[in-house]
Amino acid sequence: MATSAKAKKKTVRTASGLKRARQDVVLNAANSSLRSKFRTAIKSVLKAVAGGDKAQATTTFKTAQKTIDQIAEKGIFHKNKAARYKSRLSAKVKALGA
Repeated sequence: MATSAKAKKKTVRTASGLKRARQDVVLNAANSSLRSKFRTAIKSVLKAVAGGDKAQATTTFKTAQKTIDQIAEKGIFHKNKAARYKSRLSAKVKALGA
């Protein structure tokens, strides 16, 4: 029996299933957008830290915090994962001052 690496999707037949499939497309797009925004926020803080610019790192960290909280609130990431990211970024920004 040969199975492909990617499982074949079954076609939905019920009205509720079709509606669910339509909703999933929209929700998936929203979640992907937020995940992308999250990654960009993280990268911008890390870039500022690497550049050694304390003021820039602080401002980008504040905006990144909002994005991280937003993603945790919506349940895209677990709240502990969000807290871990914020903690690690905060430590890097604080290390610039020392």
